[in-house]
Amino acid sequence: MPKLTPADEFFYHQIPEPLPNVVTHHPFWRESLFFIMHPRETLGDTIVLTMAQFPHAEIMDAMQLGVIGRKAIYLKHKRAFDGDPHTLTVEPTSIEIVEPYKEVKLWADGTKSAVGMDITFTARTRERGLRRGTMKHGHETIWDQSHMVQSGVFNGSYTFKGTTYEVRDWWGQRDHSWGIRDHARCPLWIWLAIQLPDAMLAVWHWEYPNGARVYTDGGYAPTDMSEPIPVTDFTHDLDWLDKDRKVTSYGLEGEHVRGLSGRVSFTLGDGRTIGIEASGKWAFRYGPMGGGLSRMKVETDDGREGTAIYEITGAHHHHYFPDARADNIPSGL
Repeated sequence: MPKLTPADEFFYHQIPEPLPNVVTHHPFWRESLFFIMHPRETLGDTIVLTMAQFPHAEIMDAMQLGVIGRKAIYLKHKRAFDGDPHTLTVEPTSIEIVEPYKEVKLWADGTKSAVGMDITFTARTRERGLRRGTMKHGHETIWDQSHMVQSGVFNGSYTFKGTTYEVRDWWGQRDHSWGIRDHARCPLWIWLAIQLPDAMLAVWHWEYPNGARVYTDGGYAPTDMSEPIPVTDFTHDLDWLDKDRKVTSYGLEGEHVRGLSGRVSFTLGDGRTIGIEASGKWAFRYGPMGGGLSRMKVETDDGREGTAIYEITGAHHHHYFPDARADNIPSGL
């Protein structure tokens, strides 16, 4: 007899199986929510809350990470499905979708976690659904996911070491992704969440170790809530920086890397090209996965200024990760 959950009462099914089952039973199949927030004008504190479900292992987890002051934060919470893989609660955290694509409440109980949160996400742009992306290594699926991104304004507070800090009209971004992702064997992905006064500019970009492109998609989403304009091309020329803000190679572990700087360029579906210069520092390192999140100050070629999160991660890439950290990495050859 198949296991049913309360969500099986609703019209959510996409395959002829109960909802805990997914189309491909795979150890790296996951569905996840990701919220990241930061001040509008400074490279200050950066707060992240994630939540994910893993059907193969029948667990859910939530992570609180980022940087508060000069302290890196990483807290991971887990729970078993136990008949409910859909409720967005992993003690001591919860996520409430108040109104789809408009308002989301983020919560962490500060009496049970080192970081308490009571923060509301309010959309400042339309949501942008990205194309499904796929990458294989021989017969193995390394990556096969769909993805959604949306910019928002964050308000509320967070608590750390007995002190409560206000979040007032911070900028940031939310993601919702689902599918297969074997992070440790992905050669390179670049995820940029750029917040400008009048728009969000987002891209998800994958490459093989030699720089050959696997996938690019994203969008330019105006704050007037008009339809996002697709990103049709993307180029990047970014460098890791050491403690003296000099260009350095990542090497194997990147232990000497302190920041990131350089130029990216977007071509949009309406024919516009937007170039951006950026410089910043770590928001969170990914350790053995390579790279991580950087908080960045950005300026467009036409003079607009903003802040952003740049994520560069992967196992092997000729420029960003010259020393491979995993075996059987897709080569694209």
